[in-house]
Amino acid sequence: MMAEENKTENTETPQVEEAKVEETKAEETKAETVEAKAETVEAKAETEHAVAEEPKIDNAGSTPTSTTAPTEAAENQSPAGGEPSQPRGRGRGGRDGGGGGDRGGRGRGRGRDDRRGGRREEEDDGIIEKLVHINRVSKTVKGGKRFGFAALVVVGDGSGRVGFGHGKAREVPEAISKATAAARKKMIRVPLKEGRTLHHDGNGRFGAGKVTLRTAPPGTGIIAGGPMRAVFESLGVADVVTKSVGTSNPYNMIRATFDALQDQTSPKSVAQRRGKKVADLLGRGGASEAEAEADAAAIAE
Repeated sequence: MMAEENKTENTETPQVEEAKVEETKAEETKAETVEAKAETVEAKAETEHAVAEEPKIDNAGSTPTSTTAPTEAAENQSPAGGEPSQPRGRGRGGRDGGGGGDRGGRGRGRGRDDRRGGRREEEDDGIIEKLVHINRVSKTVKGGKRFGFAALVVVGDGSGRVGFGHGKAREVPEAISKATAAARKKMIRVPLKEGRTLHHDGNGRFGAGKVTLRTAPPGTGIIAGGPMRAVFESLGVADVVTKSVGTSNPYNMIRATFDALQDQTSPKSVAQRRGKKVADLLGRGGASEAEAEADAAAIAE
C-alpha cells in the first residue's frame, strides 16, 4: 500500500509543477504589459506638454504671436495724432474687406423670388410660369413619416390662355416641374375684350371660397390679391376688379377663379349660337348702328 501511494504522489508532482510554471509566466507577461502601457502614457503626456510649450506662429509662418503683438499695436497707431488706425484684416478679403472681402457672404445673395413660397416667373416659348404657393407635406408610412413638398403653379401665354397645376415631390424643383407640366396640359382659353379686360362680370365658387370678377375701364389695373393676381397676369388681363370672400386658401381661390373664367363668353360666340350678327346684339344696348358695327369689328377673342 505504501508503495502505491508513493507512486501516485510521484505521478502528480510534475503536473503541479508545470501548472505553477505556467501561472508564473502569465503573471510576468501581465506585468510586462502593464509596464509597456505606462511607458506609452508617459511618452504621450511628454509629447503633449512639448507641443503646448511651443510658441504659436502667425499666418506668415515666421514670427511667434507674442513678438508680433507689439509690432501690430505700433502699426495701428497713426504717426501724426496717435489715433489707432483700422487693423489689417487677416485671411481672405484683404485690408479693407475684412474676412469676407467684396464678395459677400455665401448664400446671402438670394433674392425674394428664391425663398420658400416666393413667386417664380419664367418665360419659355411665350409661356409665363408663376409659382403661387409651395407647402411642406408629409406622408405617414410603416417606418415613420416621409416629408416632401407640394407646389401650385399658374401658367399662361398672356393672350387669353391660362392654366394651373399641382405637383408633389421629395424636392422643391421636382415638385415645381410636375406642377408646371400639369398646368400646361390643362390650359383653357378665355375671351378678352380689346385684349385687356373681361367681356362681362362673373362669379365663381369652389368649396367655401367665392370670387367676383368685374370688367374695368382702361387704366384701372389688376385689382386682385394673392393667387388671383398671378392668374390675371398670366392670362394677359390688364384691367379687372376682383373680390374674394370665404377663404384664403390659395387652392380654393385658384379653382374658384377658374370657375368664373370658364363662364366668360364673348358677343361673337353668343351671336354664332343664336344665328345673328354681332352688330345686332350690340345694337340692342342702345348704341347706334354705326357704333354697334364698329364695336363688333373691334371685338377679338
